[in-house]
Amino acid sequence: MNPKKTPPLPVRAATATLALSFAGALLSPAATAAPSPAPAPAETDWSSTAYRGQVDVVEGPDDDQQVLDGVVFDDKNQNSKQDVNEPGLRGVTVSNGRDVTATDSHGRYELPAFDNMTVFVTQPRGYQVPVDEDNVAQFFYHHLPEGSPDLKYGGIAPTGALPDAVNFPLAKSQLTQSPEQHCVIGADVQTYDQEEVEFARSGAFADLAARDDYAGCGALFIGDVVGDDLSLFGQTRELTAMLNGPARFLPGNHDLDFDALDGEHEFDTFRAQFGPEYYSYDAGKAHVVALSNIEYPTRIPAKKSNYTYGLGERQLEWLRADIAKVPQDRVIVLAGHSPLLEFYYSNSHTHKQLQEIYQILEGREVVSLGGHTHMSENLREGDLMAGWRDELGDAGLPFTHLTVPAVSGQWYGGRVLEQGYPTAVQRDGTPPGVLTLDIKNTEVRERFTATGTDGSDQMALGINSPAYRAWFDEYKNQRGKAPAPENPNAVAQGELGETWLTTNFWMGSTGSSVNVSIDGGEAIEAQRTQSMTADDVPLIGAEYTDPAATLEQLVHGGGLHDRTMHLWRLELPADLAVGEHTAAVTATDVHGRQYTETLTFEVTE
Repeated sequence: MNPKKTPPLPVRAATATLALSFAGALLSPAATAAPSPAPAPAETDWSSTAYRGQVDVVEGPDDDQQVLDGVVFDDKNQNSKQDVNEPGLRGVTVSNGRDVTATDSHGRYELPAFDNMTVFVTQPRGYQVPVDEDNVAQFFYHHLPEGSPDLKYGGIAPTGALPDAVNFPLAKSQLTQSPEQHCVIGADVQTYDQEEVEFARSGAFADLAARDDYAGCGALFIGDVVGDDLSLFGQTRELTAMLNGPARFLPGNHDLDFDALDGEHEFDTFRAQFGPEYYSYDAGKAHVVALSNIEYPTRIPAKKSNYTYGLGERQLEWLRADIAKVPQDRVIVLAGHSPLLEFYYSNSHTHKQLQEIYQILEGREVVSLGGHTHMSENLREGDLMAGWRDELGDAGLPFTHLTVPAVSGQWYGGRVLEQGYPTAVQRDGTPPGVLTLDIKNTEVRERFTATGTDGSDQMALGINSPAYRAWFDEYKNQRGKAPAPENPNAVAQGELGETWLTTNFWMGSTGSSVNVSIDGGEAIEAQRTQSMTADDVPLIGAEYTDPAATLEQLVHGGGLHDRTMHLWRLELPADLAVGEHTAAVTATDVHGRQYTETLTFEVTE
């Protein structure tokens, strides 16, 4: 993928204090224009064009209870039934979560049947599966004859014997045929109560309701849909009714039936509400693979913190078979709740079967997505940390790994803004929001939209001085109780040589750059605080933090920002005169897109 340069964006002035500087990214209408996504295909009015329907389960029972069959067809009149003039579709992938098959020339398929399976169709390019009234994609059938065991939140109702057939309707769509796709990725909505549901409604979901660029690929929510209280699944469905595109979901470690940790039924309530634990679908030339990668020990009782990361043998078998049917000229978007690898937890979070996953994807164009950790990370091919060497050797990452910022941010912490949601600054200094993958053919560009903005805000600027670092060290264990510094954008002239102007470039990565011009002078390149090479370990402490973020967190509550892989800093010149100065900061991402903001700071005697 070749980066393409875009013209610099107009300069936006930063606010006078660090607290307002960060809140300004959440509150103020931005003066800079975000890179515009490509125009959507003709079908743009989702409310009037959405294909609403359901899977056609033909009453039985089937004579052969060992085999499930059915047809995938072109539902021309969109009534979810195959009528005489509606042909079956050839070559469409259907799976029972273990075996993968393709339909014949008449759209027919057969799959081995077993108890507690979910059968699903992989949406092909040029078609869309139906959605229900809440915009949740309908592409699956659960088979659990006796239903779930007795569960607090209900699980799956008894399905009885295998039906006579399960038919999957599809409708032709120019939206998914287009080579240009915009795929929204939302991580960790994670509502614990009704108040937080309203925070999500007023924040990220209101933003998505105002957008119309993702109707083809839709929105994928990659786990921790709620925070342990599965009765809130219904409220999440109400939120997705606000969307202008199909909604799909993955389970996270807070979406389980904790009264059924038996390896078979812990996601039954999730499945009943949203669909299979894992599956795939196509939009344009992207093949999206949605994985369930949270594993609990199969013993009861178990602590909620006892989970690990992996796929299990059945899911790994499915992944291998699914990818084998994908043409080589497709880009694979691999999504799971837990990232495969991370900077922040580079020495502790290890995903099982990582080598097997990489082998399955070898030679493919791939972007990996995860959430879970409530922060943003943009790891590129070749990046390497000391904690990864046993898995990767000296080659580094084989492809891009993105950790998606949480919709809930720092678990809806911090001060609540007038717009009805909290600042919730995350542990890496990134605000809450959603990620969008802008895909043209197989070229993928990630785009972050902070909650309450149009996407043009991509960084926070600050002054990291000795006074700031002393304040940080004194109050880092008293989040929400620290007094705000009187003038955090001021630095004594004698401390200029120990002070940095910091740029927290939220989607910054290897291949990005940050340049700073002070008082209109020549632009100087800032240095990244983490090199992401060879035997590096995360550098931690006050000198590796973003003051704009920590002032918000330590004064108003939230997480503790003590490290990040996307912070740049420039040592201020020691000869700056006493008085007010202005720094213009231009950040260029790995795709060549530029963003410019300014910060006014003061040098005192």
